[in-house]
Amino acid sequence: MTRHHPDSLSLMEYSAGNLSEPHALCIRLHLDNCAQCRCQVDTLDSLGAVVMEKQPKVSVSGTMFDDILARIDSSTEPRPQVKMQPKTSLLQKLLGEDINNLPWKRQLGDVSVLDITGKFPGQNEQVVLQKLVAGGKAPAHTHRGTETTIVLQGMFSDHKGVFSQWDFVVLTEQDEHKPVALGSEDCITLSVLSAPVKLTGTFTRLLNPFIR
Repeated sequence: MTRHHPDSLSLMEYSAGNLSEPHALCIRLHLDNCAQCRCQVDTLDSLGAVVMEKQPKVSVSGTMFDDILARIDSSTEPRPQVKMQPKTSLLQKLLGEDINNLPWKRQLGDVSVLDITGKFPGQNEQVVLQKLVAGGKAPAHTHRGTETTIVLQGMFSDHKGVFSQWDFVVLTEQDEHKPVALGSEDCITLSVLSAPVKLTGTFTRLLNPFIR
C-alpha cells in the first residue's frame, strides 16, 4: 500500500499533459499502483473533458464523415492478424530488461547508479536509477534543486519517514537526508533531478566538485 503520493498540483499538471516525460513517467508508475491517486486523476480528466466541451465548436465539412467511411470501405488490403503478446511492464519497455540486471555503476559506498537521461531526448533534467544495497546507507546530502523520486523496489527511510515500493516524494534545497535501505531487498529508485545533489558529510563534501 502506498503511503506517499504526488500532491494535487502535480496530478493536475499530469492530467493536463503539462509535465515533462520523466516527471510524467514517475507519476504514471505511481498511478498504476495507487487507486487513490488514479481516482483523483480520473476526476480531473472528467473535469477537463467538460471544459473542452464548453470551448467554441469548430465547423467541419458536412461530407467529411462520409468521405472517411468511403475510404475505409474501399480499402481491399486484408488486416494483419494481431498476436497477443505477454504484457510487458512500463519499466521493462523503457529499460529493455529487469531493473536488477542493469549495468549498475558503483558511485559511493553502498550506492550504485545508472544514468538514463539519454532515453529522454531534449530533456534538461537528469534522470537516474539509484540502487542502495539492503541495509546500506547513502551519504548525507542535500539538493541544489528539486529531486522527484519514486521507489521501484524495496524501501528506505529518511527524515520524512519510510518509503516503500511505488511511494512518491519530492525533495528540495531545504531537505538534507541520509537514506537507509530497510529490509532484505536492495532499494531501487527512479529520480528526476533539476540539479546535482550536494554532499554534506565531513569528508564526502570534498567530492562535490566531481559530482555532475
